Amino acid sequence: MKTLLRIDSSARIEGSRSRLLGDALEARWRARMPGAGVVRRDLAAEPLPHISATTIAAYYTPAEERSAALTDAIALSDRLIGELEAADAVLITSPMYNFGPPSALKAWIDHVVRIHRTVAYDGATFRGLVTGKPAFVAIAYGAASYKPGGMLAGLDHLKPYLEQLLRFIGFEQVEIITAEATNGAAEAAAGEFDAALRTIEALDSLAA
Repeated sequence: MKTLLRIDSSARIEGSRSRLLGDALEARWRARMPGAGVVRRDLAAEPLPHISATTIAAYYTPAEERSAALTDAIALSDRLIGELEAADAVLITSPMYNFGPPSALKAWIDHVVRIHRTVAYDGATFRGLVTGKPAFVAIAYGAASYKPGGMLAGLDHLKPYLEQLLRFIGFEQVEIITAEATNGAAEAAAGEFDAALRTIEALDSLAA
């Protein structure tokens, strides 16, 4: 059975536009993969702890040399990476908070972007190890004008960050769907959201 790993990060569980876009992407995935399963990580409902100095020490200590404390510190990272590796596709939903990702999403990222597990380094170059699966990202912006050429385009540190990070750990296919002006006038917000839904329907990678 194919599995989609879905990561939701909006602090708003109800009324979240990024979650609604995620619902549409998930529905398209299910239509393409009848009988597919979904593994959910709701980072607002069940926040992850941020990594600590002990976690970082464990990342750089060979498994056979880790103390019990280091083994405990890295257990959550191992579990989250296991979910990522086991999935056939990944869906991340995120609002923009202060021009970047929610801290809840950043906590997940810091647990899964890890040397020797999701990224290899040979002393000269990095190589992503999470390969052979697509990633889908749904982003909601409260304001407008983040698109290329827009007044706020230079302040979008979320979309390029997530795309570059996913490619860094090995994803070659990254589809990003955005909706702007979610905190603006109702008509403009609805138009943006409807356009995003049409983009999802037209994704060749999610054609049924």
